Amino acid sequence: MTRILGNLQPEKVMYYFEEISRIPRGSGNEKAISDYMVAFAKELHLEVKQDEAYNIYIKKPATKGYESAPTVILQGHLDMVCEKNKETQHDFLTEGIKLVVDGDFIRADGTTLGADNGISIAYQMAVLADNTIEHPALEALMTTAEETGMDGVANLHGDYLEGTVLLNLDTDIEGEFLVSCAGGAKAHVDLPVTYEVAEVGQVLYRVTVKGLTGGHSGADIHQERANANVLVGRVLDRVRQDVLVRVATFVGGSKDNVITREAESCFYVPEAAAAQVETVLSELEQAFKVEYEKQDSELKMFVEKLAETKTCLTVAQTNQLIDLLITLPHGIMAYSMQIPGLVESSLNIGVVQLEADSLRIVLAVRSSVPTKKENMLRKIERVAENIGAIYSVAGDYPAWVYSPHSRIRELASEIYEQKYGKKPEIKAIHAGLECGFILEKIPGVDIIAFGPNAYDIHSPEERASISSMIRVYAYLLDLLKAMKNY
Repeated sequence: MTRILGNLQPEKVMYYFEEISRIPRGSGNEKAISDYMVAFAKELHLEVKQDEAYNIYIKKPATKGYESAPTVILQGHLDMVCEKNKETQHDFLTEGIKLVVDGDFIRADGTTLGADNGISIAYQMAVLADNTIEHPALEALMTTAEETGMDGVANLHGDYLEGTVLLNLDTDIEGEFLVSCAGGAKAHVDLPVTYEVAEVGQVLYRVTVKGLTGGHSGADIHQERANANVLVGRVLDRVRQDVLVRVATFVGGSKDNVITREAESCFYVPEAAAAQVETVLSELEQAFKVEYEKQDSELKMFVEKLAETKTCLTVAQTNQLIDLLITLPHGIMAYSMQIPGLVESSLNIGVVQLEADSLRIVLAVRSSVPTKKENMLRKIERVAENIGAIYSVAGDYPAWVYSPHSRIRELASEIYEQKYGKKPEIKAIHAGLECGFILEKIPGVDIIAFGPNAYDIHSPEERASISSMIRVYAYLLDLLKAMKNY
């Protein structure tokens, strides 16, 4: 079997990253990768447990001289976000990721790479499989469904673990140590709909917004990038200011935690107003390009007049759909007053799908302040109910609150400064990590999070730096060796 990463270092890390990339492991489809980890541990004669959520717990005894050091938990998640370019033919349920080496980067062929969080899993496997490394007793914790609400870690069995120190390997900027993260939830807004045949004298248009940068709805929200769902909603709202609109289709996004890169809607307008509508659409495209010139320079809006016929919503239900899209809160709500530049609270309209019997909208809600998260959810609830939609919430997860006293933070910083001659950046992030749940399940565990450079995660542009993977793995081994001094 030809190995794409066969000549790259660290050899074991690259070997295991390629191995897990062959296994479909989108969120909700983790049984195969979880079973693979059970077999991997058994082959190494290591103790392993698999729980009902397919979380994996693997234990490796301390090497000689480290018997008195605290047990360290290495943690990351097995699942990945499954996004692809529209023209890419790929079935995430049955096909592995097609890896490409491009200079210093590993990327995928038209899909997400799964470096988030496959690199963590590969690091853990490499450490477990290498008996030349000096380390304390280790516990590898590999969780599931992190990308869709953290259902795996929410069902964690804390009693399966003995570790008092946890190294979360789910970050994407080398040299940053994360010590706090936002909590979040997934808000659902569902509007029941019915369809009718369009009246005579109507013309059908399809508007598509694409070419956006997208990205992670937590880690990239501060970039103020365009969201295609929001822009198409604005298109529909602007057109209805001049003429009656009847929406026939709306398709935008598949993940609440991804800033939507593409969205499209088909809608009817009176044929007599076609020229006027086309002028408005042209003006809107230019306005969007001006608004997002820096963040989304490749933004494009395509307008097509269709000869086919479709059933459509009534004018009243079309107005409800548009009202939801332009009144549901979206984007940055507040910045932190304690940490300059950190987004405190935000929302992302990640999914808008007009289906056979309902309009389905899903938002990612994030805040490092629990009461503000609840307030944002309340706003969504009131908007939904006032417009006639049904509101529900799922995937609620807690924030990881900063600990003023952390020995692992001190030790990790000391080892980093010795190795690189500079201090690491100690940061909090707006994205969600599983650390808040872990603290609830294992009270008092001492946590720090770090990882190698990866870019444009949650999008088909995702790529991981090979040189950074080498450096951070070497640092991880140095930190494990230094645990004698914890």
